[in-house]
Amino acid sequence: MEETTATTQSKRILLVEDDDALANTYLTRLQAEGFDVRRVANGEEALAAAREYKPNLVVLDAMMPKISGFDVLDILRNTPETANLKIVMLTALSQDSDKQRAQGLGVDDYMVKSQVVMSDVVDRIKYHLGI
Repeated sequence: MEETTATTQSKRILLVEDDDALANTYLTRLQAEGFDVRRVANGEEALAAAREYKPNLVVLDAMMPKISGFDVLDILRNTPETANLKIVMLTALSQDSDKQRAQGLGVDDYMVKSQVVMSDVVDRIKYHLGI
């Protein structure tokens, strides 16, 4: 466990999720895994936090108030300082068209909330961070 904590401690994750209960569950688990996690509740805050917090990876919901996850993804990919950020979409949207839209915008991974468990999400995050 100590080895994992040492490798994850310096990794910053921006969690973009408007559902408080779900966000708190993920926040608790990711912090328990040793990640430095910041949570924001909408797309507007996500864009500001991505520039200011400089995360190693963003866990991004698609359906959110103000700016959708798809728009956040598009803006992050088209902004030089965030263009190479690892972005994992974690969404309720299970349609192939939604997944294809996210992939077309350059998402690194796309997971449907109803089809994954917490450990799957943590495993994918670690994979994308090379841990």
